[in-house]
Amino acid sequence: MSGVLSSVDARTKLVGQNRLELLLFHLGGSQHFAINVFKVQEVMRMPRLTRIPDRHPVVRGVTHLRGQTVPVVDLRHAIQMGPLKLNEEDATIIVTEYNMTVQAFLVGGVDRIVNMNWSEILPPPGGAGRQHYLTAITRIDDRIVEIIDVEKVLAEIAPYNSILSADAYDTELLEKVRGKDILIVDDSHVAIQQMRQVLEPMGLNIIEAHNGLEAYQLLMHWKEEGRDVNSNLVMIITDAEMPEMDGYMLTTEIRRDSELKETFIILHTSLSGNFNKAMVEKVGCNGFLSKFAPEAMAKEVQRLMREKMKMPPRPE
Repeated sequence: MSGVLSSVDARTKLVGQNRLELLLFHLGGSQHFAINVFKVQEVMRMPRLTRIPDRHPVVRGVTHLRGQTVPVVDLRHAIQMGPLKLNEEDATIIVTEYNMTVQAFLVGGVDRIVNMNWSEILPPPGGAGRQHYLTAITRIDDRIVEIIDVEKVLAEIAPYNSILSADAYDTELLEKVRGKDILIVDDSHVAIQQMRQVLEPMGLNIIEAHNGLEAYQLLMHWKEEGRDVNSNLVMIITDAEMPEMDGYMLTTEIRRDSELKETFIILHTSLSGNFNKAMVEKVGCNGFLSKFAPEAMAKEVQRLMREKMKMPPRPE
């Protein structure tokens, strides 16, 4: 337990400072890629794999780690660069946790961990091809590093069903909030689409921002226009990891603003629960949601809207 707590403490020191740690790796070529260290459980040599019938083409097989069955995804193949051509005994896997699931990514090799500021992480340029699988880019040692949209990769392997039954929605509440604004902030188009499928039946006016800086600038623009932000905006649902300004820094800046500090904010992230609890407490979010759990999202969003509207809890 002390190891877990020290790890949480070490990682949460970055929260509110707009910083992150990236694990750099390659996929059998000269181009470098990265994922956030928050998501990484360990890096190891490729273990023995069990082939499974009818597996997705990018899944090499499964392995057993600490009592769990973990799928091993060929990340090069998953982002449409073709299968990784390596002897499996020489290959490396990165074991990660996303959306409360554990999976491993087969890569050509791991370089190192770098500590950066989110202001150094930029949205990817427009275009087709591999950029379709990027959430951001950055420059390290005069080389472009591409940050992969792992949520998109996983959604393509195991698509989510975000359509909820009518019973998931609180009709009494939704009559009162219909047409009000809700701001969703995420750099992943997959995540935004998933949120929209849950929120659109609520009759809310959904406004998108694709990173924390874009969301913050929008809020400042609304203030300059003289809009009553707290009255019109029911809440903000923000991702944690985004280019230019992360969700923690966005929340910190909102809490520092005398006109915006009472805004309801949900942290919506694929990070593990232990880290989330520490981070939510530190930056002052009203709650957090793990990606992607549509039932939990509908329930938590409506619970907080009832609280904002000063309505009693929904009867069970």
